[in-house]
Amino acid sequence: MDAFVGTKPAIVGATFWMLKETKIRNFHQLPLRIPEPVDCHLLVLFKTLDKHTGDVISMDDFRSIYRALVHRPEYEELFKAYSTDGKILPDGQLLKFLIKEQFQTEANETTALEIIMKYEPIDEVRKKRQMSFEGFIRYMNSEECSIFKSQHRTIYQDMTQPLCNYFISSSHNTYLISDQLMGPSHLWGYTSALLKGCRCLEIDCWDGNNNEPVVYHGHTLTSKIPFRSVIHVIDKYAFMSSAYPLVLSLENHCSPKQQKVMADCLKTILGDKLLSSPIGGEVEISQLPSPEALKFKVLIKNKKVGTLEESLLRMEDDYHDESEEMSDSDVQSDDEDREDMLTLQPPRSPAKRRGDSRPSILPQKKTRVKKTRISLALSDLVVYTKSQKFVSFDHSLQHQKCYENNSIGESAARKLAKNSAKEFISHTTRFITRIYPKGTRMTSSNYNPQEFWNIGCQMVALNFQTLGPQMELQDGKFLDNGGCGYVLKPGFLRDPNSTFTPRNVGGYSKPMSLSIRLISGHQLPPSSSSKTNKADPMVYIEIYGVPEDQARKKSSVVKSNALCPRWNETFSFNIQVPELAMIRFCVEDEVSLVNNEFLGQYTLPVMSLNTGYRNIPLISKEGTKLESASLFAHIWYY
Repeated sequence: MDAFVGTKPAIVGATFWMLKETKIRNFHQLPLRIPEPVDCHLLVLFKTLDKHTGDVISMDDFRSIYRALVHRPEYEELFKAYSTDGKILPDGQLLKFLIKEQFQTEANETTALEIIMKYEPIDEVRKKRQMSFEGFIRYMNSEECSIFKSQHRTIYQDMTQPLCNYFISSSHNTYLISDQLMGPSHLWGYTSALLKGCRCLEIDCWDGNNNEPVVYHGHTLTSKIPFRSVIHVIDKYAFMSSAYPLVLSLENHCSPKQQKVMADCLKTILGDKLLSSPIGGEVEISQLPSPEALKFKVLIKNKKVGTLEESLLRMEDDYHDESEEMSDSDVQSDDEDREDMLTLQPPRSPAKRRGDSRPSILPQKKTRVKKTRISLALSDLVVYTKSQKFVSFDHSLQHQKCYENNSIGESAARKLAKNSAKEFISHTTRFITRIYPKGTRMTSSNYNPQEFWNIGCQMVALNFQTLGPQMELQDGKFLDNGGCGYVLKPGFLRDPNSTFTPRNVGGYSKPMSLSIRLISGHQLPPSSSSKTNKADPMVYIEIYGVPEDQARKKSSVVKSNALCPRWNETFSFNIQVPELAMIRFCVEDEVSLVNNEFLGQYTLPVMSLNTGYRNIPLISKEGTKLESASLFAHIWYY
């Protein structure tokens, strides 16, 4: 049984569970009792191979089931190709495998020995610096043979550049866990986003009863949660998944009195985590600080009165409940963009929409500039992330400070990207730009974030509660750099003089020729309609990136096999801008000629691809890892 120790598949775990429960030490006959949830493939194999009556299985039957699940023929073919006798892999042959097949050109004898020491379960074999087939299986099933580069699981990028040089994992209306009109607001929205490494949360603040601000989607039937409770949750989970700075984007609709309460909550609950003054007291800021310089700090993104110097002077004085009036032309919050205004009032008729450009919710006020009162206590907590209304790229270039950020709705941003891509990219090299979903997305659907990453937008905010390809792209992108929520932008998106645009990459192209041989699948989820735990799986391989790189290719369908389908099909892609490209593997069951069922997917940056024979883990529609399910492929690029 030594060979089974440490092996991951469910059959081994179930067997050891059984041994613990029954206290059996005689392996000739084993009563197999499988705990819930029942592994569907294990159960089918048990019924197929059980030669006895009742719930009794012999050791020979157990070996047969184990081998059917674990001894994959594709692994055996690789092992025998390098084994001297088909049973043992000496360290020298393992080294040849690493260099020739896995393209680990830096591997040496020490590398091979470390793998043997880590994965070989049989003592006698390990002592001889050799690897058995059981050890080879364990190695091939490990994270070292994952398609995702192991070094990218750690923070490997330069974290000392200005904040505007990074893509930042960002959430929209973080408090919502369902739709935008009547869904519940819940603290879990903040907890789950923070645990996923999100570094920019949105808090929609409104006046509440008893002078306690509340968080909800204003003018809708969404439920309300106390602002104070939100900050307590943020305080608890802020740096659990990432040490790098957390930005709280305040959508502030409160009266000055309750804004003061908000400021007090932030200061008393967050304490030293809250950044309330510039690093080193510097008030003349010509460049944003780095994520490294702001580690374990919470930044407030909100409207601000006056300059940083004035804020510091006020903090030295003893002022209470003071506020100042600001023109809405000087500040912007997301709801002020018409496309994000969502209420339960009916929209305009089509005829009116064509002939009248007025918003459907409130009449346009051309003669009177709306004024907003800002609490100085809250205003003074804003340092490097001041909300500033976007006017034009020329206006920003002439007047905007580096610590002033813009929020632009997806529709307006899409038009700007189409008509002024070069200017937009130049803008994002200087200023943090946040993109948010249009208000007509009542079901909390998401836009494709890739189109805004392509132009360097740092905070591409999505509805985290809505699962699907858009959130899978988001999750995949921020797997990179240790999952810390900050990914360094490519050099051509950090250079103010860059001439790069997504539709004209020019000299910034670094073509990659990518070849993927899709070999097999392993323990794929069966079709929901199958009574025999089968599926007719196919695999889509999709590339997201600049328009020229967008591609989608499909494998053949393997009939009635979810346990171990084989494809052995090769797909080739030519990618012009691999630094921006994402790759998505999606497994579907062909239910009919016109209908497929999602089984699992995995998305990652193209630059995080490992070469050689690699396992591709699969993630469910709910965003959780399917522990036993995977694809097996050979990856090569140059």
